[in-house]
Amino acid sequence: MSPLLEVAVHRVEDVVGAVEGGADRLALDVDGRSPDVSVAAAVLRASPVPVRVLLRLDDTFSTTGAGLVRLVGLAGEYLTLGAEGMVFGFLDADLEVDVETTTALADSLPGVPWTFHRAVDATLDLGRSWRRLVRLPGLTAVASAGSPQGLAHGYDGLLALATRDPDVARLLLPTGGLSAEQVPWLARAGVTQFRVGDQVRPGGSPRAYVEAGLVRSWRLLLDGPAVARADRTS
Repeated sequence: MSPLLEVAVHRVEDVVGAVEGGADRLALDVDGRSPDVSVAAAVLRASPVPVRVLLRLDDTFSTTGAGLVRLVGLAGEYLTLGAEGMVFGFLDADLEVDVETTTALADSLPGVPWTFHRAVDATLDLGRSWRRLVRLPGLTAVASAGSPQGLAHGYDGLLALATRDPDVARLLLPTGGLSAEQVPWLARAGVTQFRVGDQVRPGGSPRAYVEAGLVRSWRLLLDGPAVARADRTS
């Protein structure tokens, strides 16, 4: 099977380009936060492919009890509108994965697949964080660049983690400045899902709409011989 291509979208106008270009799944957020229900509804109506929606109320990686209740309510609305899954994840005051809070939200959404947010890149020990993540219920992907500064800084460490641990490779969703040159090596390590965002917008601008031709170039890369060879040797 071809690797999964996930495209980050922020508005309904992004959907056509992402889908026509060959995206397998969309990840919806607006300025790094949960979208208004009206925006989510428009995107979900327009998309024939699965959509995961971000559950995040502010710019922090934590939440309060009241915030958690609100996130559960938002998730219910997104699911009613047709979302396939969610994106969320929390850290505690020590910059460790907040297993208790994250599990509480996951348990409130039984049977719903979800992606752990790139908050993981802000933890102090990525290896320790991964050992906690792989035990979380319903988790099917972990969005990570290996560093808060993106894959330009975190790629080597992230690749080493995926190479050593099949559970990391199985869950890893590389993001944060993914380059075409990195894909075959990640595939060789066993990574099977990839996320792109600004790479598929003209000029790399988050204000530009997703362009089908740029998405298609990533689709062709993932379906091409370099990744296929890497997959056979992994």
